[in-house]
Amino acid sequence: MNENLFTSFATPSMMGLPIVMLIIMFPCILYPSPKRLINNRVVCIQQWIVNLILKQMMNIHNVKGRTWALMLISLITFIGTTNLLGLLPHTFTPTTQLSMNLAMAIPLWAGAVITGFRYKTKASLAHFLPQGTPVPLIPMLIIIETISLFIQPMALAIRLTANITAGHLLMHLIGGATLALMSISPTTASITFIILVLLTILEFAVALIQAYVFTLLVSLYLHDNT
Repeated sequence: MNENLFTSFATPSMMGLPIVMLIIMFPCILYPSPKRLINNRVVCIQQWIVNLILKQMMNIHNVKGRTWALMLISLITFIGTTNLLGLLPHTFTPTTQLSMNLAMAIPLWAGAVITGFRYKTKASLAHFLPQGTPVPLIPMLIIIETISLFIQPMALAIRLTANITAGHLLMHLIGGATLALMSISPTTASITFIILVLLTILEFAVALIQAYVFTLLVSLYLHDNT
């Protein structure tokens, strides 16, 4: 059991070639696009959810920040769909890979920071040294603020990776315990199965919440720099 514990996190391959790119692009085909003047129910629900998310995230942004709306809605849609598809049996969750999450977090963070230094240079530099700081603390405070700035993309990626990975590991462990207890103690196996069902429901919620949290933090970084 211990040997197969992390098997679900291994990058899948076909004929010796990694198929991660195909898995990443797969969620795109699940979203219907309007082809008629009158949309069907699925497209209407999809548009309502998109408008609701945009309303929640764009309220705090100015005109320049709202130009990132398409990127933010694409990000939350991609992460949420990928997380949900990863809960299906015999599937692979790309967001359990720290490298992929860093590949999403670093460019988005860098784009927000570069935008801030370009259009709000004084305000961006002021974050490194708050007004009224005692002179002896200035060098230390600048170092601390610089480190905290560069830690932001790491925090984004690690938070998403840790939450998704932890949930999958718990489901794997409890599922294995349920199978092992079925022949030993059916009553205990029933209890662990109920726990597994509740944990699965929780993981569905976590999959959507983590997508929202990741995108919301990117939106807040953007708000501070526009």
